[in-house]
Amino acid sequence: MRVVGFAETELPAGLRREVAELEDAAWPGAEFGHDPALAPRLLLLLDADGTVAASLALLFKEVRLAGRTYRAAGLSAVVTRPALRGRGCGARLVSAARAELAADRAVDLALFSCDRPLAPFYEAAGFAQLPGTVLVGGAPDDPEPLATDAPGFDKVVLADFFTDDPGRDRAAFTGVRVPLHPGHTDRLW
Repeated sequence: MRVVGFAETELPAGLRREVAELEDAAWPGAEFGHDPALAPRLLLLLDADGTVAASLALLFKEVRLAGRTYRAAGLSAVVTRPALRGRGCGARLVSAARAELAADRAVDLALFSCDRPLAPFYEAAGFAQLPGTVLVGGAPDDPEPLATDAPGFDKVVLADFFTDDPGRDRAAFTGVRVPLHPGHTDRLW
């Protein structure tokens, strides 16, 4: 198996169809695609015959917090083909995503949320929970923005920092409400 990456706008039609089918199976009714303003990049784990075994999207935006502007990347739409779950495909892809972000000099941090039971999966790939941190999604002008502490959500926020002083930056993002605001398409990544 091998990992390949594409800007979402450059994803070949056949792979696009496979990813859309995987996402629809995981989240019925959800439309394929992300807000172009977030510069979506898809990472795919392909098996030997080129079939998509797992996929995820990397989304990018600036986040202003603690008097600083950070270049953030988020993981979104992480999915593995049902027949291949439990075989390490998702773990391999998430680890590859973390490594790609760590090597990208234009990214200060990876920041995203997941359902609480999935946290150990992401921690095994090198991400760490930010206790008490809440991501606030939607758009800044939303009267009721979507947040990871919304009623009925059981979310945790995970991150990894690629700055010169990751300890300082981790402290700035811990136990606070982060104005992520990725917009109306990707309300919360």
